[in-house]
Amino acid sequence: MNNDKLTHEEIVTKVMEALESIRTFLNNDGGDIELVDVIDNRVMVKLQGNCSGCPMSFSTMKLGVENTIKQFVPSIKEVVSVD
Repeated sequence: MNNDKLTHEEIVTKVMEALESIRTFLNNDGGDIELVDVIDNRVMVKLQGNCSGCPMSFSTMKLGVENTIKQFVPSIKEVVSVD
């Protein structure tokens, strides 16, 4: 299935699957992640626990979270952290 033709609900489901695949790694460091919304192929997430104040959170977001989500849904343009 072409990811450009996914419905909003299908995209959200795939993003949630991607987040579940990395949640264990975040939990191991005392953190977690919450999906806030998906708008115009941009994913908004909220880092929680130790991840929210971690100096490495930007790297975690771009190298870990964003790359993983893009593997599940290549049409996603970016992942941003919101408060």
